[in-house]
Amino acid sequence: MPKHYFKILILTIGLFEILNAKAIVDCRVVTGGFVTECNPYGKKLHHVKEVTYNVDRKKLIIEKTLPSVKKKHHVKVISVAEMIEKYVKVDLPVRFKGSDSKRPKVKKTVKPTEKKIEKKAPIEKKLQYAHYVVVKGDSLSRIAQKLNLKIKQLTKLNGIKKSTTLRIGQKLKVPYTQKIVNALSSASYTVESGDTLLSIAKMFNLSAKDIVTFNHIKDATTVRQGKVLKLPLPYIMAKLEAKQRKEDNKGLGNNLDINAFGTHKLRVTATAYTSHGKQTDSTPFLAAWNNRLRPGMKIIAVSRDLLTRFGMRNGTKVRIGGLRGYYRVRDKMNKRYRKRIDIYMGLDLRRALKWGRRSVVIYW
Repeated sequence: MPKHYFKILILTIGLFEILNAKAIVDCRVVTGGFVTECNPYGKKLHHVKEVTYNVDRKKLIIEKTLPSVKKKHHVKVISVAEMIEKYVKVDLPVRFKGSDSKRPKVKKTVKPTEKKIEKKAPIEKKLQYAHYVVVKGDSLSRIAQKLNLKIKQLTKLNGIKKSTTLRIGQKLKVPYTQKIVNALSSASYTVESGDTLLSIAKMFNLSAKDIVTFNHIKDATTVRQGKVLKLPLPYIMAKLEAKQRKEDNKGLGNNLDINAFGTHKLRVTATAYTSHGKQTDSTPFLAAWNNRLRPGMKIIAVSRDLLTRFGMRNGTKVRIGGLRGYYRVRDKMNKRYRKRIDIYMGLDLRRALKWGRRSVVIYW
């Protein structure tokens, strides 16, 4: 009996110590569920004595030392303001946009982990070169005018001198694409897919309106693919003007030399008018000096300085450069005009509009 009481006493004392320590290796086995928290290595239980008894009642004490308790890492609590400042990117208010003077200066902070990105130098675009084939009558100045280049550019690109004689079929290097060179040399362009009049005009440094007028295009909104457009390039316009001046001096038809007609020669501005109320007055078929007008008659009205200063009068016979036959002075213009004639075109308003305004030479 005393042996059993002694065992019960020891177990009670051990249980009491375990409850106070709040820590044991296996809480479920020893405590039987009395302890809600299980800390196998508490602060108080670092050194354990294990007591055992043999059958011969010889007490054996086994000492065990538990490993030291690992210290817990402290967790830093970050406030909401710090978290926003560190992790959230805040854009500038809208009212600061658009003006550098009103925009607040913000210092750029570079994180140590970030590497500075080196800016690479911009890649230079390589110029495209094509070849122009010299044709009969070409010279360096003429080719430069045709391709809108300077003679110095041509000589430098091709390693030649300004005095070098060109031969037919010789190829000259020019800083354009072959498509542009072909268009500039032929003064024509074939419309491709995606082209517009505006893009074509920009390609050749022209006005879209000039291209429309030069090609007599009625609908300027669209141009069909494959259509060949004539380009009003500067050297083409210079050729046409020279041709027009030559025709003004020589005249057309009958191969008659206009210079042989009359004793007076004068360059004037020539317009056209018809027998419509808006272009004349309430009596469109009655001219000055009571001359009656009929469609088909070759009649001109002249400015009054041609009558007072240059000796013209009612019925004077006149030749006009670029037009066939002879015209008669049968009308006079408003006194505000100078060195001007108005060609009568009957009732053909379209023909009058097509004539427009031109500079011509008259002989009388």
